[in-house]
Amino acid sequence: MATRLSWHVAAREPTGWNRLARTDWPRAVPGRLSRPPRSGSRPGRRSGQGQANPARYRLPRITEEYLIIARLTIADLGEFGLIRRITAALATSGPNDSTVIGPGDDAAVVATPDGRVVVTTDVLVEGTHFRRDWSSGEDVGHKAAVKNFADIAAMGAVPTALVVGFAAPGQTEVDWVDGLVAGLREACGTAGAAVVGGDVVRADSIVVSATALGDLQGRRPVTLGGAEVGNNVAVAGRLGWAAAGFTVLSRGFRSPVQIVSAHRRPDPPLEAGPSAAMAGATAMTDVSDGLVADVGNIARSSGVGIDLNGAALGIEPKLMEVAAALNVDPMTWTLTGGDDYALVATFPGAVEPPPPWRVIGTVRAGDGVLVDGRRWPQSGHEHFR
Repeated sequence: MATRLSWHVAAREPTGWNRLARTDWPRAVPGRLSRPPRSGSRPGRRSGQGQANPARYRLPRITEEYLIIARLTIADLGEFGLIRRITAALATSGPNDSTVIGPGDDAAVVATPDGRVVVTTDVLVEGTHFRRDWSSGEDVGHKAAVKNFADIAAMGAVPTALVVGFAAPGQTEVDWVDGLVAGLREACGTAGAAVVGGDVVRADSIVVSATALGDLQGRRPVTLGGAEVGNNVAVAGRLGWAAAGFTVLSRGFRSPVQIVSAHRRPDPPLEAGPSAAMAGATAMTDVSDGLVADVGNIARSSGVGIDLNGAALGIEPKLMEVAAALNVDPMTWTLTGGDDYALVATFPGAVEPPPPWRVIGTVRAGDGVLVDGRRWPQSGHEHFR
């Protein structure tokens, strides 16, 4: 059965390429395509004649006169064609040690040597969490995996598997979906996990819903509610860089690349979660909504107060440079910016947090979060408000 392609014909003019026509054309024979249509006619059909034989037409030379661009969409593939394409792409990465049955069956089977499974879900919605003119499919796939893995790491576990639900309009280009899968596959490979299944469905905008599974490897889970008075507060990973990248993109810039990449592809130290658990961390979470907001979750769940030391946060020179150029207080990004997925934890006062953890505050009696002795006017991101 012929695959239908959306294609464009453009003519070279002094001012550049101007689109002349857009239509659908069945790709019946690889390497053969109709000539650019005459005014009022359709590709492959001559005036006064029936359907032309595709074998009589060959792909025209791409010269200054004509340019032909073909874009395959997921509507061209259909649901099952898209599933086969995604499954084939994931098969190239191979399963990990936890995968018993991976993509392609009715459900996946994942081994649980510990006897317990850590489970978390996050959703990325186009226009709310990402923009396609800012982020590629690879970027979105990477972020969808990593933000889930950060939740797994914050429990003291290691990621083992990922299940992904994907919704998109039919006109979404297959190349973008290929990129999404590549980003998921790359992030899973780095973390030692695997995409083991999922679902696809049509929607008015792109939505990526990912559920991650994790293994505690015999350790107790580290929750939000274990912080005790006298504990130290420590962080592993960058703070404020993703928020700075968002601000840069919002102002219409695409550099510095290092800052913009922090928004597009966060890179939290996932291995720091299990190492904190082994070192005796009493409470832990990831910084997805802002340091003040997420440390506040620990304080509230543990029934304590937390004091943060602004000087100990260690704002890096690159972040300060960008903040100065954009006339922004870098402390705002550091304390309230999310999407870095750094890890923050509390440790007993007698315990030296292992690298890359650094102490940034203490746990006290009372409630709430203070920065250098005062309430910070903003806390972080919150949906529906």
